Amino acid sequence: MKTWKKILTYAVRWLLPLALTVLLLSYMFRKVDFADMWDIVTHGVDYWWILLAMAISVFSHVFRALRWRIQLRSLGIRPPLMALICSIFGTYALNLVFPRLGEIWRCTYIARREHKPFTEVVGSMVADRLSDAVMVLSLTLLAFVVAAPAIEAFLVKYPVGQGLVDAFSNPWTWTLLFGGAALIWAILHFWRTCGPVSKALRWIGEMWHGFASVISMKGKWAFAGYTFAIWGCYYFQLYVAFFAFPFTRGLCAEPSLGFGLAPCLVAFVLSSIGMAIPSNGGLGPWNIAIMFGLAVYGISDAEGTAFSMLQWSGQTVMLIILGIYTMIYIAFDKKERKETPGAAKMKGRAYRTQLDQES
Repeated sequence: MKTWKKILTYAVRWLLPLALTVLLLSYMFRKVDFADMWDIVTHGVDYWWILLAMAISVFSHVFRALRWRIQLRSLGIRPPLMALICSIFGTYALNLVFPRLGEIWRCTYIARREHKPFTEVVGSMVADRLSDAVMVLSLTLLAFVVAAPAIEAFLVKYPVGQGLVDAFSNPWTWTLLFGGAALIWAILHFWRTCGPVSKALRWIGEMWHGFASVISMKGKWAFAGYTFAIWGCYYFQLYVAFFAFPFTRGLCAEPSLGFGLAPCLVAFVLSSIGMAIPSNGGLGPWNIAIMFGLAVYGISDAEGTAFSMLQWSGQTVMLIILGIYTMIYIAFDKKERKETPGAAKMKGRAYRTQLDQES
């Protein structure tokens, strides 16, 4: 029974994202003429803009590490900044192969390195992700305000979008959501002394300690500033890529479109929502979302796919480089911690003191 449970767990964690990636890629490429896409990629692309977008993405990771450091310090956890930066690099590099495992790895790495409770570190990461969710929601609302005609065109062009709107307009959807929330509350309240529920509540409490640090911590304004910096980098690395292609460069020349800022916002919001779908490094959902967003402004499927694949490939290459750098840093960091003379002397003194006490 345990063997089947493990097999099912691994299937859900690793095979399902891989299957989704393959399925969505097959859907995307079924709509595209490869000859047209290859011609777009090999002619007329200014790759310097792609390199600039790659460089901007590095700053987004650095800002994320700086923001996380504020939360960890409020918990009394003070790892070196470079360790935090490398934990972010490693997170996204690992997510290329094992979706969502990167977040667990970075919490495990910092918790073990600093000898701190894993659940508290995870709690700080939950707050980290919640702030990202708030930003996505805010940007989505902004997109509906500044690009309402484009969003409406998207819903008309792609029935799946209209289907989502219809689903959330249905009172049964909200009834099921509130009913499920009420059921979870009842289980946690009335069976709180039950073993598994008690353990879950204790785990939630420890996580809440890490999450609540955002409310009481020092540097709340810096936290907000870094959040805007992170998402500013995400947005402008996509906007910069618009200048790499002739068809998106044309959007940036239109004053009526905010010189490309509005089309970029629509594509950016859709791609951010698409990243919520578990896949290998966002491959598939992210590309389709970008393709849909650009299609609203008359960009063909072949052009949208070429844009998304080239931009995704550039970011992936950067993540691989940063992942290799992270492995090198961790290897030397461990060696340094093991070979520090001061640490060796302290261990030797402690060992001799223990022997004296025993004798």
